[in-house]
Amino acid sequence: MTNKEIAVLFLKTVGMGAVDKGFSAFVSADFIHHNQYFKGDRQSLIDAMKQDHQNNPNQAITPQQVLADKDKVVVHSLVEKADMQIAVVHIFRFSGDKIVELWDLGQVIEENSPNQNGLF
Repeated sequence: MTNKEIAVLFLKTVGMGAVDKGFSAFVSADFIHHNQYFKGDRQSLIDAMKQDHQNNPNQAITPQQVLADKDKVVVHSLVEKADMQIAVVHIFRFSGDKIVELWDLGQVIEENSPNQNGLF
């Protein structure tokens, strides 16, 4: 698999609730992340993803754009929850075929946005 394919499969796997499976298959043991709401270590993000899935599960994750350059992959996705849709950008850094670093940014999609172009 390419790093682009791994990034998308990882997002779909963990995003739909199979967090342990996604991390064990695709993420390095020394993984770090940059989400400002949690400690930057692997286990803290695993725990947060499991809690989010339990409290407010995703209904779908649909990548809209996937870009790759050297050891980085960027995935721009539509995340659908029961009460909202979110445009999310994940930036992955790979070492070999494992994810070693992750950045993520999200924006709730407003129903009445004046921008006719949308977020995708």
